Amino acid sequence: MSVTHVSHWIDGKPWQGPAERRGDIYNPATGRVSGTVDFAGPAEVDAAVAAAKRAFPAWRDTSLSRRTEILFAFRELVRAHRDELARIISAEHGKVVSDALGEVSRGLEVVEFACGIPHLLKGGYSENVSTRVDAYSILQPLGVVTGITPFNFPAMVPMWMFPIAIACGNTFVLKPSEKDPSAPMRLAELWAEAGLPDGVFNVVHGGKEAVDALLTHEDVKAVSFVGSTPIARYVYATAAAHGKRVQALGGAKNHMVVLPDADLDLAADAAVSAGFGSAGERCMAISAVVAVGGIADDLVARIKQRVAQLRVGPGDDERSEMGPLVTREHRDRVASYLESGVREGATLVVDGRIHPVIGGERDGFWLGPSVLDHVTPDMACYRDEIFGPVLSILRVDTYEEAIDLINANPYGNGTAIFTNDGGAARRFQNEVEVGMVGINVPIPVPMAYYSFGGWKNSLFGDSHAHGTEGVHFYTRTKAVTVRWQDPSHGGVNLGFPTTK
Repeated sequence: MSVTHVSHWIDGKPWQGPAERRGDIYNPATGRVSGTVDFAGPAEVDAAVAAAKRAFPAWRDTSLSRRTEILFAFRELVRAHRDELARIISAEHGKVVSDALGEVSRGLEVVEFACGIPHLLKGGYSENVSTRVDAYSILQPLGVVTGITPFNFPAMVPMWMFPIAIACGNTFVLKPSEKDPSAPMRLAELWAEAGLPDGVFNVVHGGKEAVDALLTHEDVKAVSFVGSTPIARYVYATAAAHGKRVQALGGAKNHMVVLPDADLDLAADAAVSAGFGSAGERCMAISAVVAVGGIADDLVARIKQRVAQLRVGPGDDERSEMGPLVTREHRDRVASYLESGVREGATLVVDGRIHPVIGGERDGFWLGPSVLDHVTPDMACYRDEIFGPVLSILRVDTYEEAIDLINANPYGNGTAIFTNDGGAARRFQNEVEVGMVGINVPIPVPMAYYSFGGWKNSLFGDSHAHGTEGVHFYTRTKAVTVRWQDPSHGGVNLGFPTTK
């Protein structure tokens, strides 16, 4: 089997310099090394930022029509290579190809939103704010900006960031996850093919050393991050201390409330889809189902029936509905919550450690869908973001207990309620302290023209990702006041302009 090698993308081409450190890339379905990736140190980060800084003045002054032309070309190239990108993602992340295709499509939605940048960058104009004085505002790019993105969506999450940043006139340095680095490199090649000038988009790989070099670099003006809450807090504190604008999206503990009047088949389908899609490795996964009233036994039985039918296997096997986890260490950590849950008093309804695997190799990073019932808020399986295929069932008597449970949780990313009562749903969306809410929708990821982000410990910074908040994050406002004097203005006037 051939082993691929991934290096950086700097100034419009693959980096040819030496690497002091490298990491292994694994195929999660086999457990074997499939490639290596160079790790950047300060020198490589400096080179990428310098390339972006050199490219910024010309790109900032590139017309909106030309920027849009390049964005449309990039969109078409990504659409044409969707299948290829999905296979690359599946081979390194482990998710099934159909899920990877969905990831690319959701990323493309942000590219399509960014294609409307001429409208999105319109400022305001006021005539005669004083006598023969006009005022207007303009939105201008920041300069060099960076994105630090996680392993679970190696194409989609970067595409939440760089299309809008670049459309606004910034230049971009991406630091993707070193676990699955090939998809971002393919996107860099497609940018070049679309006609993006050299240096506008750059990619560096690595770990904490590369991240810290970006967070503290004097020429980086803004940082976007998606990952766990402890790292989001660190990114926010470090970058902000170095004078940068920061949006750092952290972890989650997403609840799905099921009221007694809900369609239980619909709710069970949603819980299984939202809990085990992408092997639960997504920040919007439902990890806690809150059953209200006396429906829990019936709901759990329906969930258990559906889980038993899920086909776990390699991502490139068309029969597979759920793939392996991304690394062996992560698989083992997720599995440990099954043991701790039982030890702390939960009931293990479905044990993913014994779920059959179709067509998979024994050394793959397998863990099937798992369900813990009778979970309580003091258990580790509830307190922690497991980030894997483990669904916890909590039982409460009333709607008020459910809302109190969610609002007491330190995370506030996404939540959902399943009910046929419009009044209850409206009350829920008003009272719940969470940034994204679904009503009979289990994963309420907003469309690209709305913004993505949570509350509480799920977001550090003031701006959510993409949508209009993304445009505002990657621009700053300049107010201009102008007076063109009439030829008969009557001589010098040293007074402060006032309204008469």
